[in-house]
Amino acid sequence: MSADFMLITFSLFFAGAIAVPLATRFGLGSVLGYLIAGIALSPILGAIGADVIALQHFAEFGVVMMLFLIGLEMNPRELWALRNRIFLLGGLQIGLTTMAFALIALVLGQPWTVSLAIGLVLALSSTAIVNQTLKEKGLSRSDGGQSSFSVLLAQDIAVIPMLALVPLLALPELTEALSHGSGHADDHAGSGFNISLVEHLSGWQTAIVTVMAIGGVIVIGQYLVTPLFRFVARARLRELFVSTALMVVLGIALLMTMVGLSPALGTFLAGVVLASSEYRHEIESDIDPFRGLFLGVFFMTVGAGMDFDLLFGSFGSIMGLTFGLIAVKAIILLALARVFKIRGSDQWLFGLGLAQAGEFGFVLLSFTVANAVIPGGVADTLLLVVALSMLATPLMFIVYERLIVPRYISDEDTASDEIEDHSGIIIAGHGRVGGIVNTALRASGYETTVVDYSSQQLEMLRLIDLKVYYGDATRHDLLKAAGIDEAKLLIVAIDGKDQTTELVRYVCETHPNVHVIARAYDRIHVFDLWDAGCRDIIRETYDSSIRTARSALEALGHSKDAAGRMMDEYDAFERTRMLETAELHKPGVAIHENEEMVAKYQETQSEWEAELRDRVHRAKTNRAE
Repeated sequence: MSADFMLITFSLFFAGAIAVPLATRFGLGSVLGYLIAGIALSPILGAIGADVIALQHFAEFGVVMMLFLIGLEMNPRELWALRNRIFLLGGLQIGLTTMAFALIALVLGQPWTVSLAIGLVLALSSTAIVNQTLKEKGLSRSDGGQSSFSVLLAQDIAVIPMLALVPLLALPELTEALSHGSGHADDHAGSGFNISLVEHLSGWQTAIVTVMAIGGVIVIGQYLVTPLFRFVARARLRELFVSTALMVVLGIALLMTMVGLSPALGTFLAGVVLASSEYRHEIESDIDPFRGLFLGVFFMTVGAGMDFDLLFGSFGSIMGLTFGLIAVKAIILLALARVFKIRGSDQWLFGLGLAQAGEFGFVLLSFTVANAVIPGGVADTLLLVVALSMLATPLMFIVYERLIVPRYISDEDTASDEIEDHSGIIIAGHGRVGGIVNTALRASGYETTVVDYSSQQLEMLRLIDLKVYYGDATRHDLLKAAGIDEAKLLIVAIDGKDQTTELVRYVCETHPNVHVIARAYDRIHVFDLWDAGCRDIIRETYDSSIRTARSALEALGHSKDAAGRMMDEYDAFERTRMLETAELHKPGVAIHENEEMVAKYQETQSEWEAELRDRVHRAKTNRAE
């Protein structure tokens, strides 16, 4: 291992370790963190003579693994449930955006093949940035968030046919120039062995071999891979299972390369076939770290390969192209939002959230240049435009939150304000938790008022005469319209820790007579909600964990009654301990940085453990205290 290799590797890992946590902390996302790290590394890599393009081709294996994992997640039933938004809304977005940018490129003088390739590159949005931002801001379940997810999923699926289509758009003059420019490499390659299976075949023979290769991938994934993993699993060596998973991905990628197809196509198909395998989750968890590592390096090489001379030399035109890209995509997305009845602020969340280009744009640009489709100069400009549009994404979400949402606060669901007969029970969030609570309360004879961000779900509830309000439950005016002034009970089951805490704090301070039940994400969130004034807090995984532990005790030979008594004692002890420590919590301060709480744990940990063991033991033997 040479010193140059170790220096380059160290520089990449060091830059990622510094830039990505900082970018994540400021809400920019990991992808932008890697891009920024690459930009910062650019002078260093240039000074030591690193071959950034070679590094990029090596790191593209991360994209292959990403598409394999996307295939693993393609559950046919889930796809069918979202079929309208994925295939209709997503398909229209891809098609209309591709045509729009292709026409613009034609007007600017590009050949039709180049224009089509440009349209395909710019039609995609950033899955990594948008999904992460929606999750962080608690917008995933809103209509805009769900529509965005569906379109992003459609784009991920569309990458596969795009990769298959791109080589067919190759320009003869660029192909000839590439072949002349890489003569030395070809000579060198000629001295080795040729792994292509279709090089000297006719067109129909190539088609047959290609179809057979794709069929082989499906057969291997369906009938051979699961028995292989079952055989390897008997050795009980995790590293062997990991290497086998990587071998499968590499082998399928190699087979696709040998028949002239994109390796990503084969690995995606293999992932889809393995989506129902018993080893799906193990394969996913084993490959995901390697995917993240290779993708991180890939994005850093993209940042390092940006042409800054071109950026500063043509700053005005490149910025104009970037803003033009965002404007065109936003207009198309907003038009589709109206057609598909995505209303209110959600249409702007959908339109602005997906208005950037995406990380797969880098992959397609690299692929188009390698296949003589887009000239290098045009690709360099597009690379800058894609990166700058991604860097602008956090700003677009700020525009949405600061400028768009306030405009709709007084407009959303004004008809609901006419309801005068409030139920006295408000449920904020009608998802996997709120929906069950609502059903149980109504079955017990109680009327409820539901506040949720999904208009489709609320429209269904309105059909059965439920009092429902569309919008953000943290809005004070919406709570007032839902009857918070006369309410007896508020159940908070919305997504987002900060949003939940904000809502609880407001209601506890301004409506102290309302009993608030809040769902907590974890122990720290319990402390935050306690500090906000809530005294009826339900950890979302706590009860299921208690039931799991009780089942484990029964499986270990304890009777059902004994296991129940033991876990009742554990539950009572845990709640007492939470009360003792909740008063010491300081919002925004991590537990290990809270000196008083650390001292409390150090002082009482051994006593707590001894008491807990004693109480559980007495419960097991059914002895009275």
